[in-house]
Amino acid sequence: MASGNMKDIKRRMRSVESTMQITKAMELVASSKMRRAKERVEKARPYFGALAETVGRILSETRVSSVYTTPRAVQHSLFIVIAGDRGLAGGYNANVLKLAAAQMAGKQVKVLTIGKKAQEYYAKRDFEVLADYPGLAETLRISDTHPIVRDILAGYRQAAFDEVFLCYTEFVSPMTQEPRCVRLLPAEPAADGGAKRSMVEYDPSPEAVFDAIIPEYLTGMLYGAVVESYASEQSARRMAMESASDNASEMIEDLNLSYNRARQAAITQEITEIVAGSGAVGG
Repeated sequence: MASGNMKDIKRRMRSVESTMQITKAMELVASSKMRRAKERVEKARPYFGALAETVGRILSETRVSSVYTTPRAVQHSLFIVIAGDRGLAGGYNANVLKLAAAQMAGKQVKVLTIGKKAQEYYAKRDFEVLADYPGLAETLRISDTHPIVRDILAGYRQAAFDEVFLCYTEFVSPMTQEPRCVRLLPAEPAADGGAKRSMVEYDPSPEAVFDAIIPEYLTGMLYGAVVESYASEQSARRMAMESASDNASEMIEDLNLSYNRARQAAITQEITEIVAGSGAVGG
């Protein structure tokens, strides 16, 4: 009985050790990808932050009359949802999809997905999906976002949808990732943009400058969100795999203890049988 129990424990230990080797390897891969992704985030933030600041400043300091700023009666909303291409990343995918669902509540929604997990999620639900872009995040270049932005702006100008939201995950630190959902269109002044007198002269006009910069602004926001989300995904996966490896290590320790106990019980049983047998022979 004890011998059979020991074999089961050994088999279980080998299975857990094999799983731990996989989680360790995935942790190392995610760590390497996260470092590269973090560098992309750090390089992208200053430029795209300046773009967002410029758009906000133009709207704060001038009275821009543009198709991209005029509020409409909202009939349809477009949500750009960025999730990962793979699982095993803790709550990374679930968190951003949950936030997007909360923002979509009560709206007539159209969806544009980036990432295989977002594609799979909305394919199973009653949403109108305008386009899917799986497998894009890891190798994305800023030029790859241009056709996506062109389609979004064309749809907005043609009133296919009346507002545009971007749902992604912000990379705060290797330990912290925060899902966010921001409205891109219609564009709004900066949060601190009260009634200011413009100190900048726009040529030929603020409207012309604004309409020219909006495609670059959306391109920057989309690229930045994908880069942030990818770094967040790798960070979340590294933490999840580290946690899984730690749990596997604890399981192996517990199984080792159980194995030693079973082995000790088997030895004690054998000694008891030997003593009992020798007593019977001596009697």
